[in-house]
Amino acid sequence: MEASHLATAHDERKGEISGGPDDGVLSQPGIARGAVGEMRAARILEFGKPEGLRVVEIETPRPTPDEVLIAVWAAGVNPSDVGNLAGRFSQTTLPRTPGRDYAGVVVQGPAELLGKQIWGTGGDLGFTRDGSHAQYVVVPTGSVREKPAVLSIEEAAGVGAPFVTAWLAVVRAAHVTAGETFLVTGSRGAVGSAAVQIARWRGARTIGVQRGTEGGGADVLLDFEREGVAKRVLELTSGRGASACLDTVGGPLFDTALACLGQRGRFVAITAKGDGRVSFDLRKFYHRELRLVGVDSLKLDASGAAEVLDELRDGFTSRVLRPPNIHTYPLAQAADAYAAVANGSAAGKLVLLASC
Repeated sequence: MEASHLATAHDERKGEISGGPDDGVLSQPGIARGAVGEMRAARILEFGKPEGLRVVEIETPRPTPDEVLIAVWAAGVNPSDVGNLAGRFSQTTLPRTPGRDYAGVVVQGPAELLGKQIWGTGGDLGFTRDGSHAQYVVVPTGSVREKPAVLSIEEAAGVGAPFVTAWLAVVRAAHVTAGETFLVTGSRGAVGSAAVQIARWRGARTIGVQRGTEGGGADVLLDFEREGVAKRVLELTSGRGASACLDTVGGPLFDTALACLGQRGRFVAITAKGDGRVSFDLRKFYHRELRLVGVDSLKLDASGAAEVLDELRDGFTSRVLRPPNIHTYPLAQAADAYAAVANGSAAGKLVLLASC
């Protein structure tokens, strides 16, 4: 098996692309040359740093009768994509095209779907099946959803993983309802800001905890470096504490967020830093009847994620939910986009344009 992977990786390196103008596959949105022959794709040939990501020519995938072929116009870059390149996910086999999120048009599949502008995401894409950081991607027919007309292609491509993860955390795990107080650590980040929006849409009061008080969109923003967060939350809630919280930071603010919860509060964790270990006072935990819930959006495949996008659609259509600020990179510079996400220099949501 290892020899086979090495041989494939070697073959792909021979077709590596260093950049340059588009070859005409997607020279204009909505125009796709016959989906045959080769396409350009970012490929993980071996695990490592962003500079090891390669854009190469590979064969265009062919859909089965239960799948469709999507001409990818734009594809979001997520921290999990960078982690995938780094080898942090045991389910990923090589070589692999990464990328969870996408927006584009159906070019092969059932007649009623051809030409539809769609959006999508999935925890399987880029991990157990080839993903969206390419000019084409194959997805199950059951996962196909038309994008909301109010979103541009680039915006639709940047919504997927952050908003699906936030929905799973706010709605399915924390069960946030109107009138509750919902606290989010890292409220300025992609998932954090999405969670704030969803919680407010559901009628909750939101408190954001972050470094500084610029951005984030919560009703109240607290700078964890300048004030005692737990004390301030108790003041803001007349001593009751927050009804639920989402920790998007993954460890450094665990104790702080836990201390902010009121009786029977719900704590949702979606990530971890360092060795992933935290400690807390178990007596206080059970006396306050707290609940700790983990959410892993990678467990939701493209078809499951499509059901969440259905739930989110009305929020975007009514403009209650807003997409993140988008910054684009050409597919040929995928390694640069990955590096910007990895080192934290990305301003807004980074999206790859497959036609460039």
